[in-house]
Amino acid sequence: MRSMVQSSHGCPLLAMPSVRSTQHDGRYTILVSDDDPGVRRGLQLLLRSRGYAVWGYTTGHALLADPRAKEADCVILDYRMPDIDGFAMLRHLREIGWSGRAIMISGFHDTLLASRAAEAGFDHVLAKPLIGRALLDALDRHRAETLRKH
Repeated sequence: MRSMVQSSHGCPLLAMPSVRSTQHDGRYTILVSDDDPGVRRGLQLLLRSRGYAVWGYTTGHALLADPRAKEADCVILDYRMPDIDGFAMLRHLREIGWSGRAIMISGFHDTLLASRAAEAGFDHVLAKPLIGRALLDALDRHRAETLRKH
């Protein structure tokens, strides 16, 4: 059962039990889909500096078309994208059998969005632009859980 908690920045986070994860070259693999180049590149740089294998996508359809999407440990999906929203992206990933972690990032943050995201299967909802520390904390927990399983 997921529960909603507040991050250190006051944005809602959704906690969920661990799910299956696959390792690639010993690194936790993350796919980031955000149409804002500053957010996308910033997340890629931040996460790579922490040892994660990270790929970024300018559109949701680009992420869904990449074969890595089936094997990623985690996806970070923007709520509002020009081509497809984060909810539809996650739904498509689940339909192809992907069972990794999902984090929604959004400039629109409220309890209704957090509730909808939990129902859709997102593990966390993080507010932009203050997502850095909360995101790293969530990913570090996910990676630690994965390492304990292997």
